[in-house]
Amino acid sequence: MVKGKYLPKDEVLLQHPILVFVFLVLGFIVMDPFELSPVGGHDFRPVKNDIASYEEVMGNWPKDNHSRLARGDKVFVDEVFGPESLEFDIHGRGPYAGLADGRIVRWMGQDGGGWETFAFVSRNWSNEICAKGVNSTTYKQWKFEKQCGRPLGLRFDKSSGDLYIADAYFGVLVVGPKGGYATPLATNVAGKPILFANDLDIHHNGSVFFTDSSKRYDRVNHFFIMLEGEATGRLLRYDPPTKTTHVVLDGLAFPNGVQFSRDHSFLLYTETTNCRLMKYWLEGPKNGTSEIMANLPGFPDNVRINEKGEFWVAIDCCRTRAQEVLINNPWMRSVYFRLPVHMRYLAKWVGMKMYSVVSRFNEKGEILDVLEDRKGAVMKLVSEVREEKGKLWIGTVAHNHIATLALESLL
Repeated sequence: MVKGKYLPKDEVLLQHPILVFVFLVLGFIVMDPFELSPVGGHDFRPVKNDIASYEEVMGNWPKDNHSRLARGDKVFVDEVFGPESLEFDIHGRGPYAGLADGRIVRWMGQDGGGWETFAFVSRNWSNEICAKGVNSTTYKQWKFEKQCGRPLGLRFDKSSGDLYIADAYFGVLVVGPKGGYATPLATNVAGKPILFANDLDIHHNGSVFFTDSSKRYDRVNHFFIMLEGEATGRLLRYDPPTKTTHVVLDGLAFPNGVQFSRDHSFLLYTETTNCRLMKYWLEGPKNGTSEIMANLPGFPDNVRINEKGEFWVAIDCCRTRAQEVLINNPWMRSVYFRLPVHMRYLAKWVGMKMYSVVSRFNEKGEILDVLEDRKGAVMKLVSEVREEKGKLWIGTVAHNHIATLALESLL
């Protein structure tokens, strides 16, 4: 370079071929022309998440040093497929479970014939197309989900005995106490389809509150909701007298589980992407407002109440420092998730080692107990925890079994 003479930027780059190579490689990765990355073929638009800092949450979160969740038992192995939500009817029978193959099944007891098909969410369901057995929780089922259905949240109306269902593709449905084909109730809002109904609960006035996790992605593509951090999810309400559906809250980041308080003065919902448990007030001076009830160490799914009015939250754990960097820098996610590398390796590189955590909260959001299964002995991915008959009944969207844990074993 001649002293005192300025070289244009392109000539400087030509004198540094390594920089040229790096820019070309980065440009190639971002364009992903051969769609080799986990987000290939998608209009991937990451944004910054509204999430509590890693230090704030992980520095104060209690640990279960005895891994008590691992004391549970795997039951019904390879008999139920992806049983996300578990319910018991007004007569105490059950559990009922919504499966990955589109059915709702009911446990009739060992002497009563075991599992029986109770209901279908789709009239297009067929054994030949939908019943994939142990493969129902794998990609082999995904292309059939829109035909077969994917029932997620289940709730019984204690007064009528009707079962209400949140199905990822068919919205909110209801089926009578004798089962059969479920009747659709809420499939759209203001003429636009509900893309990803996830969980629901029934208010004592009969209204059904439920989550629609995204207006951009359906259940098969749910990972993109989290990778982008997009917040197009909603809390919706279906009113039976008028048969209309209304938007209660909008702009939510992967809203998931739903649960009313014991007196129905407020409703809890989880925001999976933002790793938090939210409270929406239905009565009192805060009526119509939301607040954070608890920031969580991982990604929450369903929340369920027990007879004491306490709340069990199912969490896939845990957050990492490297993940924090990606969360706060959307441009890094644009590059990182366009690398031509399988998603499981990308997750491993940022320290993600998924395992199950179950937490119990009181109405104030105070942590009463934390149960962990760090080695995934009983459940690697947990979707719901239901306290019933002296046990915790634990469902999972990803595996082919249920787990149970006797409450007395926790003492």
